[in-house]
Amino acid sequence: MDRNQEPTLAETGRGVAKAGLVIAGVVGAAFALAPDERRTSAPVPAVSGTLPSASASTERAPPVAAPSSSVSTPLPYVELDGGTLAERNETLLVNMERALGLKEPAIAKVRAILGASDMIGQGNPKVSRRAMTRGECLTRRASATHLSPADPRCGAPNMVPLYDPGAGETAATAKVCVDQFEFPDIACEFPLVWVRANEAQALCHALDKRLCDAHEWEGGCAGALKSPESEYPFDDRRIMMQYLHDKNREIVWAYGKEKNHALCATGSKKSPRCTAGGFTVCGTNDYPAGSFPDCVSPLGVYDLHGNVAEHMSFPRNLEQLGSRGGSGETEMKGSWFIFAQAEAHEDDCRFRAPDWHVTKIDDPNSHRNYHLGFRCCRDVP
Repeated sequence: MDRNQEPTLAETGRGVAKAGLVIAGVVGAAFALAPDERRTSAPVPAVSGTLPSASASTERAPPVAAPSSSVSTPLPYVELDGGTLAERNETLLVNMERALGLKEPAIAKVRAILGASDMIGQGNPKVSRRAMTRGECLTRRASATHLSPADPRCGAPNMVPLYDPGAGETAATAKVCVDQFEFPDIACEFPLVWVRANEAQALCHALDKRLCDAHEWEGGCAGALKSPESEYPFDDRRIMMQYLHDKNREIVWAYGKEKNHALCATGSKKSPRCTAGGFTVCGTNDYPAGSFPDCVSPLGVYDLHGNVAEHMSFPRNLEQLGSRGGSGETEMKGSWFIFAQAEAHEDDCRFRAPDWHVTKIDDPNSHRNYHLGFRCCRDVP
């Protein structure tokens, strides 16, 4: 079937609910971890049955609690065996409700954005061949010596504060937080791809967040958020802003000062027929988010190298800063899941790319592809 014939959520009767699809199995759980604690529970055993829609569930899981002195009760998520893009998106909504504690208004907004696109999802299910399963990811995280906890001060699950320790700042005084994982920001869930920048912004807004600015992503990666005034030569030409920033930048990766692709989700391969990036031939052969526990920044942000590249906003002036309610131009950050074999560009934390596919964030025709996702930021009141 051609991608233009893919059924929409409306055509499938809100996907999973009407189709009555069968759960392949509960392959793991989402946890709110307290500082310095490890997940020790085994994955929930496989079950079978009919998967309800996110809104029709009669056993709604409570919202994920903020980290406390003990590990939270696990919230199982489900994995659909087969299915269309629309049906998989509906399953993702169930997982977002359970793992993130989303309420129906937010679910409805996300559903509408996904349903308006014929490509947004976790990759074309017909050609994507995952590099790792969710269960394998959960096993790797269960055996990790340390997992960076979320911070309840961010006001949303799986987020951490951004600040500059070298300037005497602390998490307690941070004014912005960032998702620990690529959207949908759930450990061991696959990132959303084939999303345009305006759609990414809308999805962040649906969760009371916003698309991060380039310097916020860079600060979260390098472990120190710098002021926007020091990070952008505002009101210059875009190419000059990029050049002036890059020529004297700090060279560091999220995991340290020495480049090591093996620490991150970079060992996958492109689909055999994938050359120009088409939806029907290019599979999103990525990893579940957080599969590489050592690929984490000093501030607790995962997968800033490898897995999927990420949409960010590049402000051209102060008014376009996300923290001021503005939005700038598109910027692609990070590397992606084949970088151990094909290093297409530099991927250190503070590298800013040339003008790749640049548009305004709100342009309805901004760039999208099979290895491009995003993550969100949230301003702290």
